[in-house]
Amino acid sequence: MAAAAAEVAPAGAGSESPAPPVCVLVLGMAGSGKTTLVQRLTAHLHSQNSPPYVINLDPAVHELPFPANIDIRDTVKYKEVMKQYGLGPNGGIVTSLNLFATRFDQVMKFIEKRQNTSQYVLIDTPGQIEVFTWSASGTIITEALASTFPSVVVYVMDTSRSTSPITFMSNMLYACSILYKTKLPFILAMNKTDIIDHSFAVEWMQDFEIFQDALNQETTYVSNLTRSMSLVLDEFYSSLKVVGVSAVLGTGLDEFFVKVSEAVDEYEREYRPEYERLRKSLAKAQSKQQKEQLERLQKDMGSVAMESNLLADSSDTSALGPSDLIMTRGTLDEEDEERESDTDDIDHQVTEESHEEPAFRNFMQETRMKYQNRSSH
Repeated sequence: MAAAAAEVAPAGAGSESPAPPVCVLVLGMAGSGKTTLVQRLTAHLHSQNSPPYVINLDPAVHELPFPANIDIRDTVKYKEVMKQYGLGPNGGIVTSLNLFATRFDQVMKFIEKRQNTSQYVLIDTPGQIEVFTWSASGTIITEALASTFPSVVVYVMDTSRSTSPITFMSNMLYACSILYKTKLPFILAMNKTDIIDHSFAVEWMQDFEIFQDALNQETTYVSNLTRSMSLVLDEFYSSLKVVGVSAVLGTGLDEFFVKVSEAVDEYEREYRPEYERLRKSLAKAQSKQQKEQLERLQKDMGSVAMESNLLADSSDTSALGPSDLIMTRGTLDEEDEERESDTDDIDHQVTEESHEEPAFRNFMQETRMKYQNRSSH
């Protein structure tokens, strides 16, 4: 038990800056025991005095067997999404996950706040595995986590339903597709070892001839295809981290966390440099785009003289650029303000002045009398 506690203890414990939490994305087909495994992992970590940060991304689950720090059901109402958009069950799950993904930046902030107290972030995904694996929201969530924290994908396989070579190969093909889709360290958790031991599946992966012998009992076309695919997946098997667990009994969890530790080392060694390179490339592209936008803006505004000795006479506003005109607005001299008075004020001033001049008034009266005398004749 002491050894297990040492393995669960945070990497870099006792140092000044705590290690970032490890995000464990738990994927699996419906009925594989994925949610039950998350429950068992949560209880195991609590027993080791290392409480995890748990996130539920399944909007259609009725009840959770574990306490979730973040629950998608608190943000998105699955049934309301189905009604408003006229969707079926799977479409409702996809849309709910897409809506939640638009606010996932807030989830990232919550995880960052808890990185001093939680070593692991356990993320339970929908039972419809294709909803998370192949949707845009699944990609957004996965890349957001992997670009900030060490992230590991755990694919839960129902061992009791994989005793057939054809079914086993179907699971392996699905696991391989998820590995290349997520591009993250990958762990294959063969669940339900309390029903049947997973050693037969490990032998099939390690020894091609033993798998061929099992396939010889099948005479269908699918068996021939499976035989060909097994040769293709040989390289995939060689680098695959496999562990047998029982979500019901809690067996195999110590080995599971050993595999997680190895996956984290793989992430730091191979995946983090790539994400850092992509992040720098994205930042450089954004900086270049902002610079181009600024240059276009300055070009549209016109050249602005920065040195006062290059400016024309300050009274000539035609020599001022747009920025200078904005700065001088409202600070004109009193004489300029009088010149820019409206025409009505000018007319009133002329009229008042004309009434104040007696000579002008007499001239107007004489002219009016002459005009009247001519009209009478």
